[in-house]
Amino acid sequence: MINDVLNEFEAHLKKAVEALRHQLAGIRTGRASSSLVDHLQVEAYGSPMPLNQLANISVPEARLIVIQPYDAGMIKVIEKAIQHSDLGINPSNDGRVIRLGIPQLTEERRRELVKVVRNRVEEVKVSVRNQRREAIDDLKQLEGEKLIAEDDLHRGQDRVQQLTDKYIAELDQVGKDKETEVMAV
Repeated sequence: MINDVLNEFEAHLKKAVEALRHQLAGIRTGRASSSLVDHLQVEAYGSPMPLNQLANISVPEARLIVIQPYDAGMIKVIEKAIQHSDLGINPSNDGRVIRLGIPQLTEERRRELVKVVRNRVEEVKVSVRNQRREAIDDLKQLEGEKLIAEDDLHRGQDRVQQLTDKYIAELDQVGKDKETEVMAV
């Protein structure tokens, strides 16, 4: 029973780390990356769809993203979605492909992005702490129902704390890596 609670808790923590990695992939650095636009929602065929389902996205140069729609009629819609996103990049097209030139980030913009990274890391840490509290509550409930002994409760709580510490450290490392990437000129 304790292992069920711990396994479920660890699964939540793994998902939190992956969610953070996914969120941070969308934060712009000075280099072009298809992850900047992959999941951009485009209003197509009457419903929102991720851009990577509507077009081939490639990065031929360090500061250029090329988007080639599967349906040439989607160019204007994709352009509009890019303009309305928070990327701050103006698209250009030649009728067949859309080009996104990634401008060099200013020092001030880099510092703002580092703050955004830190905020996102902190948000995920808060969710991890909430998950920890829920796991400990579940263990206490098991003990209250006399399904586990008090010693087992304490061992379970110690294991929950160890897992929390391990994943908080991993979240910090993911954040530091992204900060380094953002600040690299």
